[in-house]
Amino acid sequence: MATTDAGGEYVERPLVTPEFLENRRYQTELAETASGDHTLVCLPTGLGKTTVSLLVTAERLHAVGGKALMLAPTKPLVQQHAEFYREALDIDDEDVVVFTGEVRPDDRAALWEDARIVIATPQVVENDLVGNRISLADVTHCTFDECHRATGDYAYNYIADRYHADAENPLVTGMSASPGDDEEAILEVCENLGLNEVAVMTENDADVAEYTHDTSVDWNRIELPDIVVEIRDAINEVIEDRLDQLRELGVTNKSSADISEREIQQIQGQLRDLMNNDQSEGYQGMSFLAEVRKLRTAVTYVETQSVESLRRYFERLKEAARSSGASKADQRLVSEPKVREAMRKASDYDDLHPKFRQTRMLLAETLGIENGERVIVFTESRDTAETLVDFLSDHFTTQKFVGQSDTDGSEGMSQSQQQETLDRFRDGEFEVLVSTSVAEEGLDVPEVDLVLFYEPVPTAIRAIQRKGRTGRQAEGRVVVLLAEDTRDEAYFWKARNDQKRMKRELNELKSVAGELEARLDQTGLDEYEDGEGTASGGTSEDETATQSGDSTRNERGREANKSAEDDDGSDGQAGLDAFADDPSEAAEVDSEAATANEENTGTAADEGTVASAGRDDEDDPVEIVADQRELDSNIARDLSTRDGIETRLETLAVGDYVLSDRVVVERKTVADFMDTLTGGDRSMFEQVGDATRNYGRPVVVIEGEDLFGARNVHHKAIQGALASLAVDFGASVLRTSDEDETADLLEVIAGREQEVADREVSVHGEKQSKTLPEQQEYVVASIAEVGPVTARTLLEAFGSVEAVMTADKDDLLEVSGIGDVTADRIREVIASDYEP
Repeated sequence: MATTDAGGEYVERPLVTPEFLENRRYQTELAETASGDHTLVCLPTGLGKTTVSLLVTAERLHAVGGKALMLAPTKPLVQQHAEFYREALDIDDEDVVVFTGEVRPDDRAALWEDARIVIATPQVVENDLVGNRISLADVTHCTFDECHRATGDYAYNYIADRYHADAENPLVTGMSASPGDDEEAILEVCENLGLNEVAVMTENDADVAEYTHDTSVDWNRIELPDIVVEIRDAINEVIEDRLDQLRELGVTNKSSADISEREIQQIQGQLRDLMNNDQSEGYQGMSFLAEVRKLRTAVTYVETQSVESLRRYFERLKEAARSSGASKADQRLVSEPKVREAMRKASDYDDLHPKFRQTRMLLAETLGIENGERVIVFTESRDTAETLVDFLSDHFTTQKFVGQSDTDGSEGMSQSQQQETLDRFRDGEFEVLVSTSVAEEGLDVPEVDLVLFYEPVPTAIRAIQRKGRTGRQAEGRVVVLLAEDTRDEAYFWKARNDQKRMKRELNELKSVAGELEARLDQTGLDEYEDGEGTASGGTSEDETATQSGDSTRNERGREANKSAEDDDGSDGQAGLDAFADDPSEAAEVDSEAATANEENTGTAADEGTVASAGRDDEDDPVEIVADQRELDSNIARDLSTRDGIETRLETLAVGDYVLSDRVVVERKTVADFMDTLTGGDRSMFEQVGDATRNYGRPVVVIEGEDLFGARNVHHKAIQGALASLAVDFGASVLRTSDEDETADLLEVIAGREQEVADREVSVHGEKQSKTLPEQQEYVVASIAEVGPVTARTLLEAFGSVEAVMTADKDDLLEVSGIGDVTADRIREVIASDYEP
């Protein structure tokens, strides 16, 4: 029988399904706090954080109306939340809508309009906001699940920024069992999400204690067998040899193979200095350092994972060394005698790792002697997960649980496969779930008798998430396997100290919540109540340096635009009047130039769109169309938050950004550009060719510092590529230092095109079929390291593709621009037997 909240058996509230939610006082207290202000809710794993958010959502929908948005970091978690909301809320199932990447963007836009509750992955909502497919104006409650992720440029930060700026009546709830390793980390999460209150319940609280049970943690130390030590030592000898060579270059005094990542970063910095001064030692040292990094990964595999994982890793290195454009580091590494010796020993070793036997013993003890029902084994490596499943399946019913992406030699699991696996585990169809990190956060994994860490994890947050899989309904056990004198030791001590500090911080957080809230107020987050401020009000300089997707950068852009307006009254387009006394005159000149350019290049623009089509309203926002793939950067997100800019996302056939009916931008980072010159990938020239055929004013933006010092590439080769883009393809080549500068440049060009030249945006480009000469050039350019310019030279010299292919080395060397290395590579590619 349902009763009232005060001491009753079930929760009775508007929109909550009768006799469904157990009335737990700590949950209703947390929900009451979260209903009053933007709140961080901290509650141990397995004690119902989702219920707290659901109670707040029900109250807001009943009292205020609008719709609710709940964000969760993974698709399985989104699906799990949706099922719970449909059961726990007394509304139509159709009112609870799931947004993941599997739902088409156009369908999401339509579903959003009618939904009362949207549960989504943050990346999808971010995409829809950048693309102007949805509006947060009527969202009255926004929940960020596993909110400790709200750091750096994670999508949560951008969404929070937009929500506080756009919503008419916003309320934010952040939820986590482990919001941060220390008070500063927790403050960062609160600042990024715009949270003013902190509500904490720990396992020590009386209301919570009755729902928790002790979880013991055992650390099982494992000694490595002699053969594994020998394999490791052989690899370490090579690391020490490469460090000796780096020491001779004067960039380090380290010689021990256990060099830290911080020390490697310091070496890398010194090598970059040498490269910037055009010293060959810098490039040579970078190659040695690349070997050190790869060899350290190999040591980690053999020490902490398994010899089988090491074998798989070296097979991937061999494949990379055999591929076109392989680095000297890869080629040198796989041919190194000591490495080959280590691999022979690994091939002869008929065991995996002592951790495997220990895992089997612990499972036998838990599932056999103690009559347990379920065990979860966590591991960092998918290689190890798959090897464990094979190893354990001889004795126990075992299934893997991994992420959705495919990796070398390993297929991911689809969302439906993940859900089916969890359902079968919950129903007792198998005993052991071997999982990578995908099952750590928030998933409703059934109560288990043992959580086994195959290796320690280096952060307290992840350790707490994993431990939360046991000890909810009865006493649970956690065992961590630790290989002695390996990297496991360092991770063990780091995670242990972090957990102690986090537990202390959370307990202290309860007593100093008022002080913490005062610190949050000082950052200006309380301005949200007046509809002002940004969600990242207290952003640190470090975050800005890493180009995080916070609003501090957006504020800088807006302030820069305002400064331009104040300086010359030109509506943010400072200095444009320098191009012409009359803006209309500038537009006329631009239009004539565009027409002339299109006549010369044969651009296939639609008739009537190139000439000034006219903008009906001068107050219309400047529109920028971005390609979906550009969301890997922060540029489109940044632009979408700027005043007077409207972004739209499309899958563009040509270019990365369309700024008008004649201007398309192809953006390349310095690394992308250098890959074009060194990796045999000629797609950039093909892309720019498509842009030239479809738009009158193609622009190539090369983003990043130190173009001429980034790689061991002769400066004339770089200049040749730049010249080819400008002369052969007719593209304007512009340089920017970072994403902020690129966004500023796109805004200026788009504003000039649409506000000054009075042009409209038109996405009319399509990849066109290549002409016969273009196809011939493409075939020859794809050989080894031959580019489009050299391909034309070869075809002009020999007259046909066939003649190029049959030419011997001496004939090739007679062609201008072809040297020994290029000639040898051409002949090797053409004449070598095909061995897949």
